[in-house]
Amino acid sequence: MFTPLQKRMVGHAALMLLIAMLAGVGLLMSVVGGIELWPGHVLGIGVPSNPAGWVRTHVGGILNAMLLMLVALLIPGLGFADKPARRLAVFLIGTGWANTLFYWAAMWAPNRALTFGDNRLGASNLAAVIGLAPALLFVIFSIIAVAMIAAQAWRRA
Repeated sequence: MFTPLQKRMVGHAALMLLIAMLAGVGLLMSVVGGIELWPGHVLGIGVPSNPAGWVRTHVGGILNAMLLMLVALLIPGLGFADKPARRLAVFLIGTGWANTLFYWAAMWAPNRALTFGDNRLGASNLAAVIGLAPALLFVIFSIIAVAMIAAQAWRRA
């Protein structure tokens, strides 16, 4: 039986996974140049970025969703109390959404949303700022979350 917190985590993860799967459609269109309506007949559809950007968005989103689902399953077995479990969930749900936003925004940012200003990859734009700001914030929370899991695991060992 899952707790309401675990269900919330899995629910967020499922939405992240759905968005990542849609990036798989974008990857297909990026590689093929559109959608094949019937064998040998491709309806040309232009998508932003390049196949590498779509791969990062597709795979990165799947991995974030899987991480969140895995931690949802681990929380009771590691013996987290309610308050730390809720904090862990908020940190990882926020990280998953921040990373989802980062991957998508990076496809519209010439600098791949890796810096607020221009870098050797290209110029900055609004997409770069929108993608990078929450990702940088939640990098800190994700590190704290992993440290919480490690500390709890060793405490219970």
